[in-house]
Formats: sequence, structure tokens, C-alpha cells
Amino acid sequence: MIEVSADLGTGRASVGAVLDFAWEGGEFTATDVMAHTALTRSTAIDAIETLLGANVLHELPNARVAGSYRSGRPARRFAISPDLGAVVGIDAGYTHLAVTVADALDRTLVHHRVEVDRTQPASVRRELIVEQVRTALDEAGVSPDHVLAVCAGVAAPVDRNGISPPHPEGFWERTNPGLAEALSAWAPVVEVKNDAQLAAIAEGALGAAIGCRDYVALLASERYGGGVVVDGHVLHGAHGGVGEGVVFDHIMGVGSAVGLPYSVQDVARHAVAAGDVSTDGALGRLVAEDRIDPRLVLTLAASGDADAVLVADRVGATLARIVGVLGSMYDPARVVVCGAVAESIEPVLAAARRILPEELHLPAPEILASTLGAEVVSVGAVVTARRAARERAVPQLAEQRLSVRA
Repeated sequence: MIEVSADLGTGRASVGAVLDFAWEGGEFTATDVMAHTALTRSTAIDAIETLLGANVLHELPNARVAGSYRSGRPARRFAISPDLGAVVGIDAGYTHLAVTVADALDRTLVHHRVEVDRTQPASVRRELIVEQVRTALDEAGVSPDHVLAVCAGVAAPVDRNGISPPHPEGFWERTNPGLAEALSAWAPVVEVKNDAQLAAIAEGALGAAIGCRDYVALLASERYGGGVVVDGHVLHGAHGGVGEGVVFDHIMGVGSAVGLPYSVQDVARHAVAAGDVSTDGALGRLVAEDRIDPRLVLTLAASGDADAVLVADRVGATLARIVGVLGSMYDPARVVVCGAVAESIEPVLAAARRILPEELHLPAPEILASTLGAEVVSVGAVVTARRAARERAVPQLAEQRLSVRA
């Protein structure tokens, strides 16, 4: 339940209960609140009035004005205030930066995505992220003082303070260039999280893991990394490193944490070099011309091209080994393969599904392709920012507004 200060007047529990219900209830009346909470009418009305006074709720035209009035006194109707504020979701990927500005409920106002230089120093990356946030807010017409929460996803482990541990080659420091501090002035609540964990949150809220309590969201485009959910909880770890992909560097049959598109390219080259693939076929020509587009290879496999199917089968065997490790460690019911590559990955998944039962003793998890595409981390960042706004920023805002009125 949302925690609301007792300073809100009618009591912490009653105001929190109404605010909880308001987020889910859309348009509602005091009678609706009573039906879904343990509040009496007088307590529900007092809590509603308190939230109206804080401009967290607003009153809608009554049923007579709205045209649905039939007889008797029309009930007062309420909803979360539409100008309550906005949230910002950031996907600070290895080769891209996406910024989303959304309202606190369900509308996306602005979404920007740009490619970035993976070699840029941390200071340049930090300035670019802050500038892109500023640009997106300007385009959305949102004043910085109306931002309720910010959530940024980075390709690094992140502790509960938004800080990434040192990396032997400085990679984690570059992808998370002190974002907790750089963004701290932009909202009452700022969270920095691992990108795979945000992918898991996205899949559980809007994707292939809705209703599932045990699953892994496997980011597979640039590098492998898993967002792990067990018993309905996203696993984190002391440094935010649960699901970190470096483990795959040490597993026979995998050997690297580089993402699935690169595996497709490498396997295609090796297959041609070994004579397993004809140089006269479509795949052989792509390799000879050094323009191996992984999506095209997988499209060829889906169409039945024998050479491309061979590549998909071999990549599928590697994926089965990865999922087998995840299955043995976390016992998920599902593994959802996420990222832009998921749009064309079915031939690889088909091969992995055939092989997977041999890779672990537990029942094999279901392997699915994400439907959220390249924006899965952005989706998870917005979902997380909205949750932070709902549970922390809005109750704080209500208290501040009422304190000013008092």
C-alpha cells in the first residue's frame, strides 16, 4: 500500500487506501471506494476531499452533465488529476540512448532514440543523457518541476544507490557515468537500474510474462544478460549483479557473453569456412560479400533455406546451453528472449526448444520471443518510474501541497 504521511489530515491509512484505489479505478465515486476498501462512507469522503485539496484528485462533471444521469441525485465522480506530473524513462544502452516522457497513468508524450558512440568517455555520455532528457521534456511541454520520477536503465550491475561497481576495463563506469548523481535534481525520485532487470519488469507488466511469477528476461541483442524473477520478485543482489552475463564466458559450449546477432554472424562465417555451407547459396554470397545481416539470415532460415537453417540450429544449440544454465540456477517457468533480435528469432528458438531438455534435469522452461522489441528496456524504465511516482513521489507531493495550504 502507498505510504502517506499522517499530516494529510484524515489519517494515513484512509488516504493511502483511496490513493491506491484511484490509480486503478479510473473514474470512480465514493461508493466505488467503499466497495473496494474497508472504509466507511464518511471516511472515504474525508480522504477524497483531502486528496482534492492537494490537487492529486480532481472532480469530474457529475452524471447529469456527462449525460448518464437517470434519476435521483447524481453521484460525484473523481479521478487522478491529469496534470499531476510526468515521468521519464531512460534506456542508456551500449550503442543507443532512448528517452521517454510519459504521464503518470498511461500516455506516452515523447519518445526519442539516438545511436551513440560506444567509445565515448563517461563525461561525454553523462552530458548527452542529461541533454536528451532536457530536450525530450521541452518537446513534451513538461516543466522540470513537474517531473515526478526518473528511471534509467544501464548495461551494468547497479546497487540500490544507483552506483555500478568498478569494471576491469571500465565498461560499467562508462555505461553508468554517475547517473544517480547527474539526474538527482530532475525529480523527487530517481532510480538507476540494470537494463535486464528493467526488461524483466517490462515483460511482467506488458509482455510475455504477464501473470508468471518465475521467469527470466534474457537480453540478447548486444550482450547476454538476464533479469531474473523468482516468486514474483525481481532478484537484485548486493551489487545488482544477478543475471550478469560474464558467467557465459566460462561455460563450455557458449564461451562468450556477446549477443545473439554476433553469434549468428560468427556461426555463418565458420560454417562457410568449414565447407558446411555452399558458397553459391544465398548465405554463402552474404558471407563472401561480408554483409551478414543477422535478421536476413534468420529470415532465410524461416523461409526454409537449408544453409540458414543450419546456422539457426547451431545458434539454437548455444542458446539452449544458456537457457539450461539459467534453468538450473533459477528454475524459471519461462525464459523470454528480449531485444530487437527477438523480432526474427523464431528459427533459433525452435532449435533451442528441441535441445533444451537435454541441458538440465529440471523440467525445461518455456522459451518465448519478446513482443516488446528494441524498446523493452524503455518500457521497463517507464513502468518503474510510474511505480515510483505512485508509491513515493505523489504521496510526498500531496503532503507538500497540503502543508503549503495549511
